[in-house]
Amino acid sequence: MRVAIEAIGLAAPGLPDWPSAARVLRGEAAHEAVELPAYAPQLLPPNERRRATPAVRQAFRVAEEAIAGRDASSLATVFAGSDGDMSILHRICAAVAEPQKLVSPTDFHNSVHNAAAGYWGIAVASTAPSTTLAGYDGSFALGLFEAALQVVSDARDVLLVVFDVPAPPPLFDARSLGCAASCALWLKPAGGAAPLGHLDLALGDAAETTLEVSALEALRLANPALRALPLLQRVARGEAGTVVLPNAGGRALHLHWQP
Repeated sequence: MRVAIEAIGLAAPGLPDWPSAARVLRGEAAHEAVELPAYAPQLLPPNERRRATPAVRQAFRVAEEAIAGRDASSLATVFAGSDGDMSILHRICAAVAEPQKLVSPTDFHNSVHNAAAGYWGIAVASTAPSTTLAGYDGSFALGLFEAALQVVSDARDVLLVVFDVPAPPPLFDARSLGCAASCALWLKPAGGAAPLGHLDLALGDAAETTLEVSALEALRLANPALRALPLLQRVARGEAGTVVLPNAGGRALHLHWQP
């Protein structure tokens, strides 16, 4: 299965956008784990922007970078994450445990698993298909596999957005993500222009690819969206080769990238 990569968005501590991250992944700049500043989605109307949760904002941070101001209304989307919006889950569970059981209407509005996809559809006036998945630590691999299947089967462009933010306590104790992070890939059918190269995908069995720089390897393990880093390092360096991602439907996902 082959797809082309049109554009990338990335956001993690010390990697605030794709150009900055590419310099770090090429070894041209040291990684400094500076926390990401707050982000206000540019495409959302003011009322929706106020309702957007930190998780939705994290998704928008990279989705907006990947489309870079271009019309995204016809783009199909795949949103993927580990556990959904754990902050909303915590607040609703806490509310229903109280005698009054008063759930915030805004929290209820944001409680659906595809909330980020809904906000995106409003933001870009999209009626294109949208899929939302959860895959624990394999969320990036699962989302990428689903997005590539749609590109190939439907012969259309697909925007993949993978994102997670840490849960509040006590949920954090059960699922301890190390940081907020997100990654977006604009994928398109192979055969035409591919600004960021072509990607061949296949299922197999092999150990997942790790990173040599310890700080980047620790970051890779800190958030499921950052399992993308070995692939993105290939892209940043312009080095053709294969990386292996864990847990794509129970099997390893082999990715061969070439410029």
